[in-house]
Amino acid sequence: MIAYIWPIVLIVLSNLFYNICAKSFPSVLNPFAALTITYLVAAVASLVLYFLTREEKSALLLEYAKANWVPYAFGLCLLGLEAGFIYTYKAGWPISSAYIVTSAFLSIFLIVVGFLLYKEPISWNKIVGVAVCLLGLWIINK
Repeated sequence: MIAYIWPIVLIVLSNLFYNICAKSFPSVLNPFAALTITYLVAAVASLVLYFLTREEKSALLLEYAKANWVPYAFGLCLLGLEAGFIYTYKAGWPISSAYIVTSAFLSIFLIVVGFLLYKEPISWNKIVGVAVCLLGLWIINK
């Protein structure tokens, strides 16, 4: 049961602090300069965690050889995500609504992607969830 729950807790707590950090970037700091620091910290932490969690005693370079296009595209996606939130908050969006707005649209897109690419069923629960998100958007922007 804990293996099922802890990743969700990690995501929620990380997202909470992620948005607090994105909203708190100094306005005089270029977001891309800040992201170089962010990625250096993430790279060092990832390296340490790799050595702490690896199951096999294979070398890191051998692990890199197993990679396809996905980690490279993922890096660009993360850059866009992080820069987008920094610029969203710099533009004046409140922390209480920016994430809700982006999550509502993302939920709609992911339902379609899940259906088209992964053959996930579209259920009433998902439709109601999207409706609630859209209602929340309407209430926030009222």
